[in-house]
Amino acid sequence: MRILVALLVACVGLQAAERSSQPNVLWITAEDMSPVLGCYGDEFATTPNIDRLAKESVRYAKAFASAPVCSPSRSCLITGCYPTSLSTQQMRSGFAIPNSMRGFPAMLRSRGYYTTNNVKTDYNTGNYADIIKASWNESSATAHWRKRPDKVQPFFSVFNLMTSHQSRSMVWAYARFKEEVQSTLSPGDIHDPDKVPVPPYYPDTPLIRRELARFYDCVTAMDLQVGMILKQLEEDSLAENTIVFFYSDHGSGMPRHKRALLESGMHVPLLIHFPEKWQHLAPGKPGSTTDRLVSFVDFAPTLLNLLGLPIPEPMQGKPFLGPKSESPRRYVYGHRDRVDEVRDLARSVRDGRYLYIRNYMPHLGYNQPTAWPDNGEIRHEFYRLAKRETMTVAQWHFAGPSRPVEELYDCQVDPQNLKNLVRSKKHRNILRRMQAEHTQHITETADLGFLPESEAWTMFANQTGWELGQAGRVPLAGIHQAAAQVGVASEKQFLSNLNSANPAIRYWGAIGLAVRPKISSLAKRVLRRKLSDPSLAARIEIANALATHGDISNALPPLMNATQHENLIVVTHAARTVELLGERAKSAKHAMEQALRRAELIRPPDTPPTVVLPGDKDLAMFVAFSCRTFLEGLK
Repeated sequence: MRILVALLVACVGLQAAERSSQPNVLWITAEDMSPVLGCYGDEFATTPNIDRLAKESVRYAKAFASAPVCSPSRSCLITGCYPTSLSTQQMRSGFAIPNSMRGFPAMLRSRGYYTTNNVKTDYNTGNYADIIKASWNESSATAHWRKRPDKVQPFFSVFNLMTSHQSRSMVWAYARFKEEVQSTLSPGDIHDPDKVPVPPYYPDTPLIRRELARFYDCVTAMDLQVGMILKQLEEDSLAENTIVFFYSDHGSGMPRHKRALLESGMHVPLLIHFPEKWQHLAPGKPGSTTDRLVSFVDFAPTLLNLLGLPIPEPMQGKPFLGPKSESPRRYVYGHRDRVDEVRDLARSVRDGRYLYIRNYMPHLGYNQPTAWPDNGEIRHEFYRLAKRETMTVAQWHFAGPSRPVEELYDCQVDPQNLKNLVRSKKHRNILRRMQAEHTQHITETADLGFLPESEAWTMFANQTGWELGQAGRVPLAGIHQAAAQVGVASEKQFLSNLNSANPAIRYWGAIGLAVRPKISSLAKRVLRRKLSDPSLAARIEIANALATHGDISNALPPLMNATQHENLIVVTHAARTVELLGERAKSAKHAMEQALRRAELIRPPDTPPTVVLPGDKDLAMFVAFSCRTFLEGLK
């Protein structure tokens, strides 16, 4: 008996010793923040705690989000896969992913780590509850490494800091910002609007200066929170055994940053601190900088590799740290799809110097109206000043009603992306290389974003988009080609696409006709004949093309009918289309009122937009956004 007890004690002691030899990992994520930090060269920023961390960390100069908005980016971070391959690219769309994708922290839990998330999840998939359950010992507003029952147990803890979020930096009323954020700062840390740097793509007005200074205040308040978390590590004598990541979930929440594939929306700060005990895992000395390209899709495999855990075969990212890290990637990729009620589709490729953007819906500008951000005064300042004759080229690029089909920027000499080089003969070979890389990427990864959302729901009813796409069972090549014709092909080509057996190709054919400056009477007759298309997505875009080219009377009936459809994805699409038609669609008032009443029954209007709810409840909010905006515009 004594021998058995001794063996048990020895085994327990061995397990404890083995666990204590594992590093802890702390992720601190700042919401909605570009690299506006002192350690990244921003002289107006007041970020002493993060700057101090940078002196003890490796600073990544070329780290990028996978999307310029949070929910798709979070689906990428938790899975190590591209959202466009998972069908999680649309904001809060609820598509399922395979049950085997439980979130990478589940693998850490299975190896004895105590995992906590404080507090945001927003994984943008119908499986979100299963991911939370599998990934986290605790996911709550009080989750903390301090709550682990065994203080020897290694931990992986995530803290999501909302203080720099768009809600605080520009959406809240200024009085609320002062009360809840600015009041946490000492007078010397409050930024002076008269001294704030105004980027050239912003008009220089007192209101814009005030809001830019407000954003810097939010970043400083967030920096204080980072300091508090790092202090807790020190107080618990854990700093010497904890690897710390600090990064943001995408660019800042300010106009032209969040929701844009430009550097201002995709470039993020990334600091990784390795204490002396784990310095052998670092790619450089404390205080050093690396130009290695890294993307959010790389974070999950990197952390697993860093801790000596196997990387699941489906993960698409490349580990950039650890014993089996891969060679540096040459490109990172971005995507922009529907965000809330705002429809869009754009893709980007970034190498070490150049940024290429392909806008597949060029008729929709960067500064589309969007209900929740439009609560911010700064958005209305842009609307007020949006006149081509008074704005600079850089300002109009954001504020104007459309975008170029293609954009190419030299980010080394033009980090603010002010000069589009697409027509530069000097850069023709670079453009071709980036175009080819973009095409190869969306093909190899089976980019599902080109499917109309309502069609995807039907297609993925019995099997996930990931499974069908990776098995090559979605006819994407023809769809990608049809989308690529928008803005560049002839009317004849779009009319041909309207006759395709594939509803997604018909959908893109209709969009192509809507984008053209004018269409023939023949095209209008064809569109009218197609108004009963069996695909609701194609039908809505056919009606929109007719309305865009002046035939409102024939276009509105199918749009109004679609606003009453049982599928809220269809309603979201139709309501947004009617909203953008504005006064021209005033006879749709009753239909939009009915859609609004239904939406408010599903999701009460007093529910904050930042609260993530399952199924139709989020979609109902987006329907309500479009309906309210349209109805208020008729008053």
